[in-house]
Amino acid sequence: MRDSPDQAETHTLRGATDRPALLTIRDVVEEMEPLATAELDDYLHPSVLEVELDDGLCGADEARIDIQWTTRDDYKFHYTDVEGVNLRWGKHPHAGDYIHVSGLEHYHPPPNASSDPDEVEASCIAQSREELVTRAVLKLWRVAYHTDSYEPLNTGRNPP
Repeated sequence: MRDSPDQAETHTLRGATDRPALLTIRDVVEEMEPLATAELDDYLHPSVLEVELDDGLCGADEARIDIQWTTRDDYKFHYTDVEGVNLRWGKHPHAGDYIHVSGLEHYHPPPNASSDPDEVEASCIAQSREELVTRAVLKLWRVAYHTDSYEPLNTGRNPP
């Protein structure tokens, strides 16, 4: 599972990694999601918070969400599972390449989290604080998990 390839994205997050934000996100994950174990890749100088899930979506029996958050409040929540399904919620500049996205918040749908401008959607997550974004992602993931469908992943009304 750790060796699953990360999807290439031509757009990058701005700013340095925000360690305090990742610690807050870790605490929210541990509080809200019993199927998750969250750990920084490096405790003192992290680049990502790795959230291992004991179960995945739609038949996947194992999954992971890799989370990046920067000091400029750009972020990426990247879900990947053992079935090869990938999806992402993100907030960062995209040079207007995502034609269906007017702001910075966007969603790369499954199964491959494509960066094709015709496939990237505006994200239903319009919150900006790390705690609220994390709660929204976990809530959307949990609804998709219980319905055994990818459909609810970007259908919330400004969750949480």
